[in-house]
Formats: sequence, C-alpha cells, structure tokens
Amino acid sequence: VQLQASGGGLVQAGESLRLSCAASGSVFSMAWFRQAPGKQRDVVATITRSGSATYADAVKGRFTISRDNSKNTVYLQMNSLKPEDTAVYYCNSPFRSYSWGQGTQVTVSS
Repeated sequence: VQLQASGGGLVQAGESLRLSCAASGSVFSMAWFRQAPGKQRDVVATITRSGSATYADAVKGRFTISRDNSKNTVYLQMNSLKPEDTAVYYCNSPFRSYSWGQGTQVTVSS
C-alpha cells in the first residue's frame, strides 16, 4: 500500500486545515503522525476501520480524524491551530506497517 498525504500549508494561529491521506489500497486502522524539527515522530490520532478514534492529549478537542473507506482515504481536520502544531504530518497504520510517504508540511504562525 502506498500512502500520499496532502493538504498542508501555512496558516495563522487559530485557523484551520484539513489533511487528506490517500491509500492505494484498502487499509484497516490508520493514524496520523507528526514530526517537528529535531523531534521524534509521534502519533496524533488513530482511527479504526469502523470509525473509532483516539487522540493525543495535545490535540484533543481541536483535531478530528475521519475516513471514507469507499475512497481509501483518511482525513485530519485541524481547528484552532497553534504554533506548536507546526510539523510534517504523515499517515500510516498505528503500527507503522506501511512505507512512509513524503508527508505534508503544516506551518502555523503566531
């Protein structure tokens, strides 16, 4: 399975972005990760195939993960963005089973 993340950009604090992750085939549980410069790649949110979601404490209440199984696509709606959300965002299974794509850069200015 190949994964392609998109939708990143440069926004101001408080604004919103919606990321998309298109998979080349059917996938089961999926997750969004992010990696800021000099830091490790951490999980942001996960979602099962049936739609059950979990979130990192840092994004709880601001980010929403969703999916469209008919399109093999997972989304991350990011609201009330903060400068500390600045990172490259990646999608993968929660177990990092697939090859990492290029990710999509999210930059939040204060």
